[in-house]
Amino acid sequence: MSRKLYVGNLPYETGEAELQELFARSGNVESVRVMRDMATGRARGFAFVEMATDEEALAAITQLNEYQLGGRGLTVNEARPKPASSGGFGGGGSSRRRSEPRW
Repeated sequence: MSRKLYVGNLPYETGEAELQELFARSGNVESVRVMRDMATGRARGFAFVEMATDEEALAAITQLNEYQLGGRGLTVNEARPKPASSGGFGGGGSSRRRSEPRW
């Protein structure tokens, strides 16, 4: 069990302080991070909360999954590891580069 939790289906106006207070009901909260759009700064509707112990994380999942916040049922579960990135800007294609001009 990981201590880091994924919190989804958040109302867009929810901030870190509000989540800190909500999750503190289940135990000690080490960190809260509401994910925001880089261009606009607007919340993206999900966050990550890290609890102090595995037991507190499990208690938070049990108590707060489907909890109604701002008219929305929260999704609270164990955070999955971030998938390995290809390191590029998308587009796919071959990793081979031509060493000579095409003309």
